[in-house]
Amino acid sequence: MTSSLFQPLTLRGLTIANRVMVSPMCQYSAVDGSANDWHLIHIGNLALGGAGLVCIEATHVEAIGRITPGCLGLYSDENEAALHRVIHSVRRHSKSALAVQLAHAGRKASSREPWNGGMLISPEDGGWQTVGPSAVPQLPDEAPPVALDEAGIRRIRDAFAAAAQRADRIGFDAMELHGAHGYLLHAFLSPIANRRTDRYGGSLENRMRFALEVFDAVRAVWPERKPLGMRVSATDWVEGGFD
Repeated sequence: MTSSLFQPLTLRGLTIANRVMVSPMCQYSAVDGSANDWHLIHIGNLALGGAGLVCIEATHVEAIGRITPGCLGLYSDENEAALHRVIHSVRRHSKSALAVQLAHAGRKASSREPWNGGMLISPEDGGWQTVGPSAVPQLPDEAPPVALDEAGIRRIRDAFAAAAQRADRIGFDAMELHGAHGYLLHAFLSPIANRRTDRYGGSLENRMRFALEVFDAVRAVWPERKPLGMRVSATDWVEGGFD
């Protein structure tokens, strides 16, 4: 008997050869959000391993949403062209389906690469102002993010949709929205980070509103035949947090 792990799986209009998925792994090696030869080698290597689905690293929907200055983005024509070159080359040599994870780091943005300590970079040292649901810092000794107003919420929602359209033009087969790990969508879900008193805070229904609006905006422009999912952190592992 053959394990079901190696049987095909159909998700909407996509059939993958097996149930093995390579999870997204940040590389912190982009330049101004654009992929380069490192990504060609990295993604190409993963795509030659026989997995049914390969999901590339967190790809950010606006420049200030990047975790680090080296993080991948899909918010400009230059980003789109660079990533298209990589994906087009990988497809010439691999039959794996390819997915992209769209993300916004929120208050965890503007950070140093892990090998440089991973801490928040101040604007004076080349960082940028972070944003979040509330002006609550990620760590007590870090500067707080700016609490997003509704115009900022709409801007980021629309940025997710615009990045999804770019991903479709590039030719990705599937998409995951990053709603985990303390990044922006998760921060709205979590009562630890979300102290709002408007329609985006307080009750679970209100805290879910932004993530659902992002999902709906992306689903409206992402082709019906292509799968769309969301990664969530099921628990904050903190008393009083999201669980």
